[in-house]
Amino acid sequence: MSDKATLTIGEKSFDLPIMKGSTGPDVVDVRKFYAEADHFTFDPGFTSTASCESKITYIDGDAGILLHRGYPIDQLAEKSSFLEVCHLLLNGELPTADEFRKFEHNITYHTMLHAQFDSFFQGFRRDAHPMAVMTGAVGALSAFYADSLNVDDPKQREISAHRLIAKMPTIAARAFQYSQGRPFVTPRNELSYSENFLRMCFSVPAEDWVPNPVLTRAMDRIFILHADHEQNASTSTVRLAGSSGAHPFACIAAGIACLWGPSHGGANQEALEMLEEIGTVENIPAYVQGVKDRKYKLMGFGHRVYKNFDPRAKVMQKTCYEVLDQLGINDPLLQVAMELEKVALSDPFFIDRKLYPNIDFYSGITLRAMGFPTNMFTVLFALARTVGWISQWKEMFEDPSRKIGRPRQLYTGPTQRDYAPVETRG
Repeated sequence: MSDKATLTIGEKSFDLPIMKGSTGPDVVDVRKFYAEADHFTFDPGFTSTASCESKITYIDGDAGILLHRGYPIDQLAEKSSFLEVCHLLLNGELPTADEFRKFEHNITYHTMLHAQFDSFFQGFRRDAHPMAVMTGAVGALSAFYADSLNVDDPKQREISAHRLIAKMPTIAARAFQYSQGRPFVTPRNELSYSENFLRMCFSVPAEDWVPNPVLTRAMDRIFILHADHEQNASTSTVRLAGSSGAHPFACIAAGIACLWGPSHGGANQEALEMLEEIGTVENIPAYVQGVKDRKYKLMGFGHRVYKNFDPRAKVMQKTCYEVLDQLGINDPLLQVAMELEKVALSDPFFIDRKLYPNIDFYSGITLRAMGFPTNMFTVLFALARTVGWISQWKEMFEDPSRKIGRPRQLYTGPTQRDYAPVETRG
């Protein structure tokens, strides 16, 4: 293949360099195209545009592949732990035993929030959506931890990264407890990351949460499966905010706000709401026919990126079954979910269109079974994705070619016109 592409506009031709990654499609470099040709490229949604160079996550949607620093997601979910994956995403390699002990210690001893921070939650209405609380609370962290806001200092960047990963479960658990009208639970240093989070969510003064290895492992896998997903909307938001030199607490708050959108982080909540709309197993045939007739949308099936089976869904499916078996829950909604899964995996209509159950379908069912209401689903997503966001943010600041983001536009509004006094406007 040639190392350049030639674009002809009228009688002029322009040579554009072709860049090659370690895997995936080659990229046409258009950085100098505007200066040379006085033209922009047009790509709404940036679905055909590489916005950055990254070594963190690779996705091949057609083949159903997701790699973190080269490691397949299914191997990490089965064999690793969330904190080990955090180290991998942040630093590029899986830690040695000694490195992991130090990293785990750093995260564990940053889980506490400043005592004054708890009063911050009281400023929200008791029925505030937990994502509204998360967005405000994470942004407010900068007011409490101003000693690590110098983005040009690698050590301060590292401290901020550790603080965000450590404190996000504490903030998320407080958002949950606040929405339930229950007192906050302090983290404990002897517990693992996921076990600590579950305890902070479900302990009450009258009864401490009883550890359950199956649920703890399920929570850890959910965090791993949501840790990073390349240059999606929220990650791009974090990078764009960070390109201005904004500190990480502001950038992660921006990412949380973007994730709140139903087309992004709200997909598992929409999948549960669809199951509630179906109601009973008897209603599935009519609903499926409605999907075929384009009356209804099938939420939790198919994926914008994956044109094959979502590799995360396979692990999530197994985890879902483990949780349901452990808890022995007899929930009519879960029965609807399992029956709908059978239909989707056997009906040619769904098979031909590759509408396989995705991670949101199984994670929604699992989280419901574990006791989380639907308004907490996106909060858990944000908790897990924080490490991906901060890893991408960190990588951006280490890139010598970093520039402030400035997308261009195709302007179709009025051309220049003169101001007229109000009394003369017809």
